[in-house]
Amino acid sequence: MESNVGADDGTPLTLPEFDRLELAVRRLLDLGAAWRDRALAAESRRTELQATLDGVRTGALDPHQLEERVAQLAAENAALRERLRHAEVLAQRIHTRLQFLEEEK
Repeated sequence: MESNVGADDGTPLTLPEFDRLELAVRRLLDLGAAWRDRALAAESRRTELQATLDGVRTGALDPHQLEERVAQLAAENAALRERLRHAEVLAQRIHTRLQFLEEEK
C-alpha cells in the first residue's frame, strides 16, 4: 500500500494536500511541546511552593519575615525600574546628539 494514499477513498494525496497535512502535524507537535514545557514549569513551581509551605508549617520560615522581604524586593524592583527609565532617557538624548553631530558633518 502506498504511503501517500488518502484516507477517504484511497486516492493518492497531492503535493499541496501532503504539505498541509505535514504542516498540521508539525503544528500539533509544536503545540504538544509547548504544553509539555508549561506542565514542567508548573510542576517545578508546585514543588517550590510546597517546599515553602512545608517550611512555614515547620517554623523554619517566618511568614512575617517573608512578607517583609517581598515588600523590600518590590521596593528595590521599583527603584531599579525607575533607574532603567532614567537610563533610557539619557541613552535617547545621547543618540539624538550623535544623530545631530552626524548630520552636521
